[in-house]
Amino acid sequence: MKIVTVAGTPSSGKTSVIIHAMRHFIENGKSVSAVKFDALDTMDDQIIKEKLNIPTLKGISDYICPDHFYVSNLEEVFLWGENNNSDVLVIETAGLCLRCAPHITGIMAVTIVDNLSGLDAPKKMGPGIFHTDIIVITKSDLVSQAEREVFKQRIREVNPDAEIINVNGLTGKGSLLLKRFIEGSDDIESMSERELRYSMPASLCSYCTGEVRIGKKYQSGSVEKIV
Repeated sequence: MKIVTVAGTPSSGKTSVIIHAMRHFIENGKSVSAVKFDALDTMDDQIIKEKLNIPTLKGISDYICPDHFYVSNLEEVFLWGENNNSDVLVIETAGLCLRCAPHITGIMAVTIVDNLSGLDAPKKMGPGIFHTDIIVITKSDLVSQAEREVFKQRIREVNPDAEIINVNGLTGKGSLLLKRFIEGSDDIESMSERELRYSMPASLCSYCTGEVRIGKKYQSGSVEKIV
């Protein structure tokens, strides 16, 4: 089974890119399944199911950090994909700060960024972009050629080894190349014992366990002060 993890900031076009890329696999007779992790709610799983008519699964973390929730469920998601006889399993993360949304060693990793996020965005996006195999740039049609080139150069500065692809989320232009990269990735036989490409943030504080009040006397655990 081919597995691809997809990370990216909210509204960068993750779901649209997934739909276009997976449609190519379906047209080639492959069985595809998709999992969507999110924090509070999402309809993306239903959108994918309606567009592609494939099995989808939704995981809502609620009060738990969505990326910790994601990692804690990877083995279960893998087995779910196997039970669906999937040739390709797409795992879309919640799409928050990219400090987490971790990719997995030995499994194809895709991070989606959009040209409207600002020229300094790549260096601010953390492990989600530093430790990925493929960087998909969306919304390139909304900026000038000069801005596109500068943005791509900023990406290369923080991750010189990643493949960079432009994909139009509306038309799907560029998604065939993404499909080919995924197609060339290794088959995955197990999720157990694999490692994250980057560690999770180390933190356990009073707010992690439900505290909502502001003030020093309510803070405990891993707490750092800016001044």
